Formats: sequence, structure tokens, C-alpha cells
Amino acid sequence: MFATTLGADGAELRPLEPWQAEEYLAHVERGREHIGRYIAVAAAAEDLVSARAYLQLYADRAAADTGRIFGVWLARGLVGGVVFRVMDVPQGTCEAVCWLESSATGRGLITRAARVCLDWAFLERKVHRVECRIPSANTPSINVAKRLGMAKDGVLRESHLWNGARHDMEVWSVLAPEWRERRGAGRP
Repeated sequence: MFATTLGADGAELRPLEPWQAEEYLAHVERGREHIGRYIAVAAAAEDLVSARAYLQLYADRAAADTGRIFGVWLARGLVGGVVFRVMDVPQGTCEAVCWLESSATGRGLITRAARVCLDWAFLERKVHRVECRIPSANTPSINVAKRLGMAKDGVLRESHLWNGARHDMEVWSVLAPEWRERRGAGRP
């Protein structure tokens, strides 16, 4: 297993694996209400069995090169993550989703973690396009997309049924040449 340092605050990015289901479940329980406002990550882990199954799903996707899940850790433990929910390397596309517990927001953690993950997707896996589908009301995630240099492709009106309501989903993306240009110019 590898760990990538995310800055002077001791934050790290590491793969999340099935053997970490207990820690993952504890993280979800701490942040269930905050995380679950917009994404299904929290709903996928209701107990230890479902948490392990969710992480196993991504272990299987990693083995098939069709997805990945990474955790963001601080000294106190797991506080968030980045997942390549869909990854089609032959087609050169993937969809990223990220989240944090409310206690870890406002530090730039998810932007730093997403930057490392996008570097990996573009530079190691040679994908051409990374996109994020973000509920229009999720301003913090939209701001992360902007900080990563993503462009807003459009809005899928009322396309996402979540928690009994229909939500507009904004599609944000960045292409490999744009990413390399931003990184070469020293911009995050």
C-alpha cells in the first residue's frame, strides 16, 4: 500500500481497501448527515458488511481497471475520499466523486487529494477526460471543480433522484491537455 503526503498538516492520500471497512464505517457514521446530503457514499455503508462490500466493489474495479477509491487521512483517522466511480481507460474517460466529513472541510484537503488523483489518471493511466457530476446546490464541490481548472459543460436538469427529490446535476470536466498545461504553468 502507498501513502502520498498532501501537505504540512500531515494529511495523506491512500487506497481504501476492504480490510479497512471498520475504519471506513466509523468515518461514514461520523459524517453520514454531511456526506449524505449530496452523494450515495454514506448510503452504501449502513453496517460493517455493507461497508466491506462497498470497498470490495472498488477492489474488484481496481483489479479490472474500471474504478478506484482513495481515502484522505489526518492524524485522527479517515476523514474523506476520492473515488473514480466510473473509469474507462480504453475510452480515456472517468468520473470522479469526492467527499469530506464536515470536521475536515475548509483546509483544502479535498482539492489537494483530487489533484493527486487527477495527476494519476492523466499521467499514469493516460485518460483524456475526467468529469464530475455535481448537484447544483453543492457549492463546495463546485468550488473544488473550479479550483482544479474544470470547465462547466452543462446542467442535466432534474436528472438525479436523491433523498426523494429531483436535483439538477452540473457536469464539470477537465481534459488531459488542459491539465498538463495548468500543471506545467505551476497552477494547481
